[in-house]
Amino acid sequence: MAAQFGRRLAKGAATTAVAAVAVAALSASQAPGVPVDDHGRQTAADAQPTPEATADSGTATGNSRYYTDLPPLDSPNPSPSASPSAGSTPVAQGSAEAGIPATVLDAYKKAEQSLKEAKPGCNLPWQLLAAIGKVESGQARGGEVTADGTTITPILGPQLDGNGFALIKDTDGGRYDGNSQYDQAVGPMQFIPSTWAWAGRDGNGDGVKDPNNVYDAALAAAHYLCRNNWDLSQQANLNSAILSYNGSQDYLNLVLSWLEYYRKGTHEIPDGTGTLPSHSSDDKSKTHSRPTTTKPGKTTPPSTGSPSPTPPSGTPGTPSSPSPTPTDTVDRLSDAGTAKLTAMAGDAFTQKISTKAVTKAGKAVAKVRVRFTVVGTTDSAFSGGETVATVVTNDSGVAVAPALQAGEKTGDFTVRATVVGRAVTGVDYKASVTERVADTLVRTSDTALTCTPGGQFADQVEVKATYQGAVADKVGVTATLIKSVLDPTEDDKGPYFKDADGKTVRTLTGLQTDADGLLKLPQLYSDDTTGTFILRITTAGGATLNVQLNVAAADSSASPSPSPSASPSA
Repeated sequence: MAAQFGRRLAKGAATTAVAAVAVAALSASQAPGVPVDDHGRQTAADAQPTPEATADSGTATGNSRYYTDLPPLDSPNPSPSASPSAGSTPVAQGSAEAGIPATVLDAYKKAEQSLKEAKPGCNLPWQLLAAIGKVESGQARGGEVTADGTTITPILGPQLDGNGFALIKDTDGGRYDGNSQYDQAVGPMQFIPSTWAWAGRDGNGDGVKDPNNVYDAALAAAHYLCRNNWDLSQQANLNSAILSYNGSQDYLNLVLSWLEYYRKGTHEIPDGTGTLPSHSSDDKSKTHSRPTTTKPGKTTPPSTGSPSPTPPSGTPGTPSSPSPTPTDTVDRLSDAGTAKLTAMAGDAFTQKISTKAVTKAGKAVAKVRVRFTVVGTTDSAFSGGETVATVVTNDSGVAVAPALQAGEKTGDFTVRATVVGRAVTGVDYKASVTERVADTLVRTSDTALTCTPGGQFADQVEVKATYQGAVADKVGVTATLIKSVLDPTEDDKGPYFKDADGKTVRTLTGLQTDADGLLKLPQLYSDDTTGTFILRITTAGGATLNVQLNVAAADSSASPSPSPSASPSA
């Protein structure tokens, strides 16, 4: 056993070294002034925990405590293809560590499926969620969850009071963590409240975003890992995503090892019977080990109380005095020449938001993380559907937000720019979404529209709308039978439409063109009044078309259609 354990440590050290080289290469390829993850994690150096962060820790978990147990040396066996008989208890196959509680496993797989539809280019494997869930909470404490996926008791990390961890003062009034003084990581995926506020998702469809629910937490983690158009099938993107969850190189190596382990095979076990880790990152002994089992399927987790502070590295007895970071020197953000933000519903904004970070003396500050957040009642978002994006300022101190995509909801909303990790004056940008419009409206047919008194028109009116030569889809349309070209009031005789109850209607509202800019109006009828009538069709944006309708008695000597030589009545 001692020999095996020695090999495990050597293997872990080798894995750490390989990962360090990979992350270093990744960092060398990145530069400021481009979108990064939502907290700006780009490199291993940038990902080191900040012991005195006063506003934002820069990761999903706040670099809180995590379990450090390594996977077993033996590979897990895949579960058998045959399903257990009804009412029987599933039997664990292979190592107990390969078993994942049923509800927790279901949450991971449902999150993966959701991301395949929402962000197919991310290529998120559910085994990555399982690896993070193992490291963060021991798979929700071995699957101690209710039928709907909510943890039986809250899972809380230590309070982030600067005592061995980052200093993150309360951001949620204790709503999620019950602590109104400092924040704590919450739930099976260990989100800090300030991150859950924008990253939270409703994974079980109950209308609530609950970090203590494994379905909600797994879906939130999946979207968090897939933001910024990361393709997790690429190792560099995978590393960046994991580091954004907890900014530790050891954490990266550990999650990758569990990911590889779960990819080799897992099986489902009953809720509440999973093994629990026995070592955590805040242990005085940092040795990685296998879990210590106290009874079948169970181990004793470390204490959940606040840990003793870890002594800072450096010369013993000599307090370290870190040099000010670029973020520390920022006095405020200012607008960097952003044009008026306006777009039609469904279109991309042609303008981008530019924000500049400056010192008190007005000097530009590079390498500062600026977070752009879409706020207000809107369905507009940045490219990829995210409402939060973080960008590092370039050498001129400027951060340019990703392109905005207008939703279907019209009206104003705000994009707020703030500095990550520092409470300074930010900038609010007003953006407006206008309704879809058309500037041209034409009939798709030139067939004359005729009808006999008391009858119905043989052809329905169909029109096509365009805007600046392009198809104008989803444009609002109104159709009214008017008295004349010069008198747009609604006519009280002649042609008419019918409502759902068969009653006469001469004005139709709430109409909309389809994806091809087309709109076919309902069937037209006529009363006994003969003559020439006008149907006026108008669109949002002012496009107007007058359509002539003729009501005349049938020619008794020929076909039902009016004679081509007949002149319309005055």
